Amino acid sequence: MTEQEPQEPQPQEPQEPAAESLAFLNRPGLTRLWAVVRARLERNGLEPTGTVRLQSLDAREREALSLLLGKPLTTPAVTIRLPDLDARLRASAVGRGLTATLAELGPPLTDRRAARDAAAAERTRLWTTAETTMAATPLNDHPWVGRWLEELRRSGTLTRRPSTTAHTTVTQAIQTLAILFPGVRPEPTPATWGRGELATRTTGSAHGLDDGTLLARLVLRGIALAQGVEFPTDAPGRRALWRRASVTPDEVSSTVLTYGLRPTGGTWQETALRERADHHLETHLTLRELRTLHLELPPGTRIHVCENPRVVEAAAEAARTAPLICTSGSATTVALTLLDTLAATDCAFVYHGDFDWPGIALANRVMGRYGAQPWRMTAGDYEYLATRAELQGTPPLPLSGTPVEATWDAELAPAMTSLGIALHEEAALDLLLDDLG
Repeated sequence: MTEQEPQEPQPQEPQEPAAESLAFLNRPGLTRLWAVVRARLERNGLEPTGTVRLQSLDAREREALSLLLGKPLTTPAVTIRLPDLDARLRASAVGRGLTATLAELGPPLTDRRAARDAAAAERTRLWTTAETTMAATPLNDHPWVGRWLEELRRSGTLTRRPSTTAHTTVTQAIQTLAILFPGVRPEPTPATWGRGELATRTTGSAHGLDDGTLLARLVLRGIALAQGVEFPTDAPGRRALWRRASVTPDEVSSTVLTYGLRPTGGTWQETALRERADHHLETHLTLRELRTLHLELPPGTRIHVCENPRVVEAAAEAARTAPLICTSGSATTVALTLLDTLAATDCAFVYHGDFDWPGIALANRVMGRYGAQPWRMTAGDYEYLATRAELQGTPPLPLSGTPVEATWDAELAPAMTSLGIALHEEAALDLLLDDLG
């Protein structure tokens, strides 16, 4: 017979703990122990080193710990060495160490030390990427750039994002700013960029620099530093800041619905508005038009403001004459720009909207910004319309959402809460049209 070579012993896979062992380890008396041990292991890089101490043990905990440690506990406190607990678990029916046992009991353990090290390494990689990208552009010629990058570091805005998102965003922000501020090595670029065109150039998407995106905020922060101005807090301010960097926001897709505006100016635009008012035609105005329109009405002109386009439609059909502006359900930038323009000419405003909680919130905003007076928007108006709707057999629309106090009438929100009925603006349409005559 041929002598055979001795075989190396193969490592044995740890066996799954028996159900009885897991049931014992999961008993309520050990809950606090595992919570404390888990926290210590996660701080220790998942190594069973050091000690933990439990105090104020109750009878159930002392009994469970006595069985686990193999020694009686008679005092209300105990100090446990983790290497000893690890060895005892390995030698028991559990058959595995402390770290594997806690992973089996769940939830998964987190190596917090490794996670911190990985996060620190990722932050270093992110800022190295930013600095390398910056060095390949003319941005370093500008004194504000260092401050911009330092503000990004301090804010933590990028490091709270997924790694891929952070790297892509900071790279695109630097490339966008480099186009807008070419320094001493300019490339041939248009004197003015459309925001969608610029976004396509640097992100591949025409919406990459849309208002509210992280990239747009980073770029605007750089523009503000470059121009030495405060960072804007509202949409009109952001649009103005884009224009300071020769970037034209989209100023034609969003419009405000108007009716009966008769400005006093003599250009063809003012003349056209007056003619449309004379012919009882509504007019949609864009931001681009508002920038060039000399929209001045006689001081003290009373402007009615509504929430729903149906009011404007009905006013035009009934050939009403009073000036009317519609917010179309929300005070958009273009609507606020128009109202701001008219407020600057000492126009007076009255406001009506929906009797629901979003409608009250919008009314608060418009009335607060422009000192507008309520237009059939009191508690008495609401109660009258609710009663009339009930008598007419109109199916009630339940009022839902979080109540909003009406700043102009302390009784309105309680009345709405009491009746629990929402009333849209159309419920008061006949009354509104009477006022617009």
